[in-house]
Amino acid sequence: MGCCTGRCSFIFLCILQLLAALERQIFDFLGYQWAPILANFLHIIIVILGLFGTIQYRPRYIVVYAVWTALWVTWNIFIICFYLDVGGLSKESDLLTFNISVHHSWWSEHGPGCVRRDMSTNHVKTLDGQSYISVMGCIIDYQYIEVIHSSSQILLALAGFVYACYVISVSTEVDDSFDFIGGFDSFSVYHVPQKPSHVLLKPIYLST
Repeated sequence: MGCCTGRCSFIFLCILQLLAALERQIFDFLGYQWAPILANFLHIIIVILGLFGTIQYRPRYIVVYAVWTALWVTWNIFIICFYLDVGGLSKESDLLTFNISVHHSWWSEHGPGCVRRDMSTNHVKTLDGQSYISVMGCIIDYQYIEVIHSSSQILLALAGFVYACYVISVSTEVDDSFDFIGGFDSFSVYHVPQKPSHVLLKPIYLST
């Protein structure tokens, strides 16, 4: 297959997914979002697996990628619902941190235009000794930034799923056609037709 085919497009798409996942992983680490960190880690591994399967012509690896893509879309829909407070979910809960800490999205304090003010001067402390923080002037609320991230992941995943199915179908057709012409027939490849082993012996008379 040439470089302008769906296979090369799928490779390019996998690279985009890796870059987007790494960018998201960095900000989730900064916000101590442990559940998204684990999900991003698995996503990165599966995308690398799909990329390897595409380069090495391993359709089974691409099938694993396609199955994971459906789960990845479901996870990002959950994240969108979480930050938009849909279905009884609340962005103020500690669900994404496994209730280990009270941290929220990194963008809640460092979004575009946000001004972070520490209220420690008023001697207002939380139960664990941390100061309250006031964030003002944000151009866009952090929950919408997270929704944009998840939406872009969904779009990339859907495109990846389509290309993965295409690459799998093309690989299957090539393998079937190769089998049909005897490409995987070990006997026809590794055995050369041999001539009958019997040899006719004829007497030779020498004239003197």
